[in-house]
Amino acid sequence: MTEYAVNRFAAGDYWIGLVLGMSAMARVLVVDDDVNICELIRIYLEKEGFQVSVCYNGRQAIEVFKENTPDIVILDIMLPGMDGWQVCREIRRLSDIPIIMLSAKDETFNKVLGLEMGADDYMVKPFEPKELVARIRAVLRRFERHEDTPEQIVYPGLMINKSTYTVKINGKDVEMPPKELELLYFLASNPNKVFTREQLLENVWGFDFYGDTRTVDVHVKRLREKFEPDETRWAIKTVWGVGYKFEVK
Repeated sequence: MTEYAVNRFAAGDYWIGLVLGMSAMARVLVVDDDVNICELIRIYLEKEGFQVSVCYNGRQAIEVFKENTPDIVILDIMLPGMDGWQVCREIRRLSDIPIIMLSAKDETFNKVLGLEMGADDYMVKPFEPKELVARIRAVLRRFERHEDTPEQIVYPGLMINKSTYTVKINGKDVEMPPKELELLYFLASNPNKVFTREQLLENVWGFDFYGDTRTVDVHVKRLREKFEPDETRWAIKTVWGVGYKFEVK
């Protein structure tokens, strides 16, 4: 975080969000081994109306998460003992609670890896606290919308369970990375509705995904490879010039 940002942060000279509701009282778990950054984030988020818990290492974060599940996790990658990648995987095994990853590495590979592992957003240090708050609220709004859909979606020969991150095709368990499952879940939650690649990026990867629309094509290709060759009751169809839809016959 820049000295300018830290000074303004400490002085509280930031916009107080007008968007209230669930996100204003949300419980935030901040995980970072830098005590100063944790304290600054805590002060600012509490001023914005959030309830904040802080952990300085990955193993402690998992314990706190299990004891008192937060509404969102702010997770640094470089942690002692158990790094942010491992923590992200473990949280995703337990829950689909939103995760925003933090890193000092501004590399596309790390951003994509974090999102592929199930993170909902990715921010590079140094960052403006005002932007962090905006992203927290945006991620929570998306999560609230997704919670309106059922945890489990069932079609003939297909079962997708978002709470346990499991998929069965014709009764067989099918292993899927988190983003493949989330893409399938989102499409199957909106049968026969066409989405552009940009809409899929926004709804599945997040409003500020560091990639391009080819990411959607790659994930659709991987999903189709997992389906039975003779599956005719439902399918992810390409709508040429537009995007994709989950077609149910």
